[in-house]
Amino acid sequence: MSDADAALHDALETVVARNPGQRLFRQAVHEVLESLAPVVKQHPEYVEGGILKRIIEPERVVSFRVPWVDDSGVIQVQRGFRIQFSSDLGPYKGGLRFHKSVDEDTLKFLGFEQVFKNALTGLGLGGGKGGSDFDPHGRSDGEVMRFCQSFMAELAHHIGADLDVPAGDIGVGAREIGYMYGQYRKVTGRNEAGVITGKGIGYGGSWARTEATGYGLVYYVREMLRETDFSLEGSRVVVSGSGNVALYAARKATQLGATVVACSDSSGYVVDERGLDLDLLADVKDVRRERLSVYAQERGDCEFVEGRPVWEVRCDIALPCATQNELDGDAARTLAANGCRLVAEGANMPCTEEAVEVIHEKGILFGPAKAANAGGVATSGLEMRQNAGRLQWDFERVDSELDRIMTNIYATTAATAEEYGMPGDLAAGANIAGFRRVADAMLAQGVI
Repeated sequence: MSDADAALHDALETVVARNPGQRLFRQAVHEVLESLAPVVKQHPEYVEGGILKRIIEPERVVSFRVPWVDDSGVIQVQRGFRIQFSSDLGPYKGGLRFHKSVDEDTLKFLGFEQVFKNALTGLGLGGGKGGSDFDPHGRSDGEVMRFCQSFMAELAHHIGADLDVPAGDIGVGAREIGYMYGQYRKVTGRNEAGVITGKGIGYGGSWARTEATGYGLVYYVREMLRETDFSLEGSRVVVSGSGNVALYAARKATQLGATVVACSDSSGYVVDERGLDLDLLADVKDVRRERLSVYAQERGDCEFVEGRPVWEVRCDIALPCATQNELDGDAARTLAANGCRLVAEGANMPCTEEAVEVIHEKGILFGPAKAANAGGVATSGLEMRQNAGRLQWDFERVDSELDRIMTNIYATTAATAEEYGMPGDLAAGANIAGFRRVADAMLAQGVI
């Protein structure tokens, strides 16, 4: 076994030994490490500098109690987290997730992914992730406010515009960001707009931030298709989820000539052969927070299928935009049998390892999450830039910058895959390109 292979093996064994039961984190690390053999063999300094040993260990894991009072006057207690994984390229950057599934494993996997995703943007951003097992769904505005204030009362001690800059994620939208930013100002006494992104337009937010992940995903898909015999125009697209990422991916795909025929939520999926009515979908899901069955009832002439995966719907392009490990090997085989030609990840690690293997075996084009869904953090970086200058760019400028960044990310991932003898393997290209940028910074800055 070569020194490079031994170092990769030892790093993976270390992750397994130190993180018992943390299945998602181990999966994320394995997915990256298995791509790195060619680059580690070419650069023995990465082994000598202990890069693999260091990059798999977060710089800091913060866990804290979050007490709050519900509308009945009952004291509730949640757990809060912030995983500050890497600051080698800049301040820690990554979202906050409020969902009952949040635990240390979930956030370590997300933080690890964020390190490489942020590196691919070319912006000066480190990687981190945070959140709580609090679920805002069904809670009143008052309850959400009180929870957010308690959460930020502790988190404020660990973040800052040049230290750690959180953003939104699942369960954390404009309402939650507003409450947390207000509490940060009260706790610190500072108007430090760059401390959190995803803010409202009226107090330091950026145009196109809400749309960014979905739009960026489709820009990446567009680049993937440039040298193929088909394009978004005229394609049949299926999207999983029905939140911001799914909705705005559907909007941009529709603008570029595709027909988005299906989307899903936790109750099932809807098939609308005419193409989804995106204004109605936004009203049902974003405003009224109803299930997709309500969309089907009000839209008419479409079908709601309860409790089934959306991947059984025939499509040319599949965009998993809901959550991790939602698309498994069986779903990938179904997509292939139904003629799917491209899968691009809008969520974080939505495809299982088996699904990715099937996708490659069947010759389906694959856009990995680290690259394809980097539009959100890229636009957060643009929001930070605007905050630093006390500026606000218009929608067109932000969208143009987003398009440029996503185009560059595709070019980087494709060129890196080619350089290391894996043409077309964008997942390997993304892993290697992101790793090299972080690893070079780590070497330059010494053992810290």
